[in-house]
Amino acid sequence: MLIRAVIFDLDGTLTQPFFDFDAIRAEMGIDANAGPVLEAMERMTPEKRQACERILHRHESRAVSESRLNKGVRQTLGLLRQAGIRIGVLTRNKRANAIAVAEKHRLDFDFIVDREAGPVKPDAFGVLRICREFAVAPKNTLVVGDYLFDVLCAKSAGALAVLLVNNNRAAEFAEKADFVIESIDQVLDIVNEKNRIPCAQETQDS
Repeated sequence: MLIRAVIFDLDGTLTQPFFDFDAIRAEMGIDANAGPVLEAMERMTPEKRQACERILHRHESRAVSESRLNKGVRQTLGLLRQAGIRIGVLTRNKRANAIAVAEKHRLDFDFIVDREAGPVKPDAFGVLRICREFAVAPKNTLVVGDYLFDVLCAKSAGALAVLLVNNNRAAEFAEKADFVIESIDQVLDIVNEKNRIPCAQETQDS
């Protein structure tokens, strides 16, 4: 089964983990057990949601300005592109922030689907949208992320789910993923296994 596209999560996957969602919920006045922030905001009154959106946007802007790439990201994306593999980003963040991260770190994405494009992860919408854009079947696509929602949206769409282990909760999600990796450059090993293309033994960001 050839891999023709790789879809990456942004925050915590391409960039190092930054968001403290417990702190964001507390600042918004949301109960700690209210679930994901975006879904909790959907249940708010318009006035409350507007105030919470300002809080979220402030945290997201700070995440962009202080963002640092995970080890091996730039080289991994470069080698995927050399192999003719399309590169997508699927994020619950905003498109403008994904573009800002790309510009800051000199990354090149072929297509971005953000939270304003349609139903967010764990819905399969974003994976299917990117696959249509690339004219690639989900079965020929890797979805790489660091959280349960990344794995679930991949599986729902019929794509291969790759879990990046970079937080204490990763073990909870590992059994649901097709592949588990500890660094981004290991995506190249998966692609190499499927496609038999050369991959780097080591990648380090400059």
